[in-house]
Amino acid sequence: MKSFIRAAAALALLVPVSAHAHKAWLLPSSTVLSGKDDLAVTIDAAASNDLFYFDHRPLPLDNLVVTAPDGSKITPENTSTGKYRSSFDVSLKTPGTYRVAMVSDNVFARYKENGEEKRWRGKPENIAKEIPASATDVVVTHAQRRLETFVTAGKPDETALKPVGSGLEMEPITHPNDLVEGDEAEFKLLLDGKPAAGVKVEIVRGGIRYRNKLEDTTVTSDDKGVFKFKWPEPGMYWMEAAVTDDKSAIKEAKERRASYAVTLEVLPQ
Repeated sequence: MKSFIRAAAALALLVPVSAHAHKAWLLPSSTVLSGKDDLAVTIDAAASNDLFYFDHRPLPLDNLVVTAPDGSKITPENTSTGKYRSSFDVSLKTPGTYRVAMVSDNVFARYKENGEEKRWRGKPENIAKEIPASATDVVVTHAQRRLETFVTAGKPDETALKPVGSGLEMEPITHPNDLVEGDEAEFKLLLDGKPAAGVKVEIVRGGIRYRNKLEDTTVTSDDKGVFKFKWPEPGMYWMEAAVTDDKSAIKEAKERRASYAVTLEVLPQ
C-alpha cells in the first residue's frame, strides 16, 4: 500500500494542474539586468496553492538545466531545499539571455503480478528490467514536464531559446524578456519540435493571494501553434499548457502526458 501511495503521489506531481490545484513554478528575483560586474539572480522553485507564495512544498532540483547565452550548460550555485521551497543562484557571467528549466521525463506503470496490483515509477530505459516479464494488465503512461523561466543580462539574444524538440515547449516569437504592459506578445507551442495546434494555455498574473478572483485567462494556439496575449498590467505571470496523446516514443506507453509552464515578467510602460 505504501508503494502505491508513493507512486500515485509522484504521478500527481507531473500531471498538469487545474486553476484550483497546486501550481509548480520558478520565480526569479529579476529577469532583466544591466551592468557588467557580479550579475546574478536567485531563483525559487516551489509548488503552491497561491501562485508565487510558499505554502505547499519545494521542487526537487535534480532535473535543473541552465542554458547560457552561447548554448552551453552551466551549474547553478548555492542550491538549497527547505520545507516550502528550493532556491539556487545563477551567475550571469556573459551578456545575453539565459534559459532556466526543470525537465522531467518519466514513466508510470501499473500492472498485476500473481493477482496483486502494483505500481512503478522510473526512467523509460528501465521499464524492461523493472517490470517482471510475468506481469499482466500492464498499463504504462509517459509523463514529460518542462518548467521554465528566462533571464537576460544586457542585450537580449536568442541562442538559448532554441527548441529542444522533445515534449511540449514554447518557442518565443516575442522575446520573453521584452514584455511590456499594454503590448501584445506572441508565442508558439511545439510538441516534439512541431507546431502544437488547438492547445489551451492558461495565463495567471501573480498576487492571487491578495485578490478575490483568480483572474485567469485561457487562450488557444492556432493551426501553426501560435497564441497571442495582451498584458493588462505589469507583474509576474505564469502560463501553463498540457497535451495528452498516444504519440510517445516509448513503445510500451499507451498514453503520453506532456506539460509546459513558464514564469514571465511584464514590465510597466
